[in-house]
Amino acid sequence: MDQEELERKAIKRDEQAFLQLMKLHKTALYRTAIAFLKNEHDAIEAMQEVTFRAYQKIHTVKEPAYMKTWLIRIMINYCQDQLKKKKRFTSDEMLAEIGTSSDDSKLEIEEAIASLSNAEQQLIFLKYYQNTKIKEIAELEKIPEGTVKSRLHKALKSLRNFLTEKGDVDHV
Repeated sequence: MDQEELERKAIKRDEQAFLQLMKLHKTALYRTAIAFLKNEHDAIEAMQEVTFRAYQKIHTVKEPAYMKTWLIRIMINYCQDQLKKKKRFTSDEMLAEIGTSSDDSKLEIEEAIASLSNAEQQLIFLKYYQNTKIKEIAELEKIPEGTVKSRLHKALKSLRNFLTEKGDVDHV
């Protein structure tokens, strides 16, 4: 069964298709959860909750081609809700994805990312850590593609400025 057929069946509430679809996207969902929540236990709990929420609402998906994007949006929303409850957000786990060579570089990049607004951090995460396409980000955020591009440009410019002040512009 190809992915499109799997998505169509899942939307029609075929439980087996839904479970296969969740298996297909579990790595991206887990990475998203761990990047936001920074805790394996919380990430696993998020996976369970998002699976439940997705199953409840899967019949509302209009465009099966954006299934992964839709699932990631649910995960991001859930994680943001949890973070609001805990009133904390750091980007240690997101930085692990960068794989830069020195700990000092990681700390500087972490500090630079933390200096961004939550909305800018989210765009950076989606584009550069999840490799989400501009079009998919626009769908997720319900904004035009041009707005996504300009916001990403502004966020990257802020990162560059922050790192320039620190004397470390090689990373951005």
